[in-house]
Amino acid sequence: MLQRIHATLRAGLNAAVRRGLIVRNPARFVELPSGRRPHAVVWTPPRVAQWKATGERPRVAVWTAEQTASFLTGIGEHRLYPLFHLVALLGLRRGEAVGLRWCDLDLDRGYLTVSHQVRQIGGHVEIGKPKSEASNRVLTLDHRTTTLLRRYRDASRSPVFGEPVGFLFHTADGGAVKPDRVSKLFRALNDDSRLPPVRLHDLRHGAASLSLAAGNDLKTVQSMLGHASIVLTADTYTSVLPCLARQSAEATARLVLEAARSTGIRLRQRRKPGKPRRSPGRRPVAAGRR
Repeated sequence: MLQRIHATLRAGLNAAVRRGLIVRNPARFVELPSGRRPHAVVWTPPRVAQWKATGERPRVAVWTAEQTASFLTGIGEHRLYPLFHLVALLGLRRGEAVGLRWCDLDLDRGYLTVSHQVRQIGGHVEIGKPKSEASNRVLTLDHRTTTLLRRYRDASRSPVFGEPVGFLFHTADGGAVKPDRVSKLFRALNDDSRLPPVRLHDLRHGAASLSLAAGNDLKTVQSMLGHASIVLTADTYTSVLPCLARQSAEATARLVLEAARSTGIRLRQRRKPGKPRRSPGRRPVAAGRR
């Protein structure tokens, strides 16, 4: 955050220098920490035990597949369950999920379009474009999510107006739900679930990890999250789940062991039968020189 504030301030003061309002940019000489992005870690049983015993928690942590399933099952009857379901499985940003409209869904073909988001500035809510050009994306829905949204649409139909319009998740007057309210609700539901604590945005981290664990490649995950750079996806939003790490370790060991086995077979085949094996580096001693 400090790095972004400094970049904004520096850009404004550079404009002032170009217009001759000031002689030099004082923000140029400010020294700040590197501002490295924290990497997400998984709530493994040892980390959960540490948290319960001491209250210690990582800066960024994600749930395992089992923990995510437990949370979603526990809130299955909540009115905003579909919102949390979409964030946990598709990795939507908070503002993107809150800003979804019925016209953004094509449930017959199983598509969801992210074309804008809801931002909150203090108590004011505004609707704008997504975070970046890459954030404008079309996501494919699995059949369970499609069925969930069909049921939610049926429950949202009006006897007077018929098919629902406007926001999927709205206030009593039909306006967009404030993003901060959704975050507070998530914290309360997290506490009630007795699962280790995560932030609402950490569900997005978890969606990336779960997608990788399911066998999807990094490019697919990048497109799902709406990142302009695959480097950002690899460095920040993908934490390795224990099952994925175990599969990687087993695959590496299997590769090395198979290579060693093949090498041993080739060496044995090269040796001629009946020929005595000589020690390396020793030559036979000629007669008369003993």
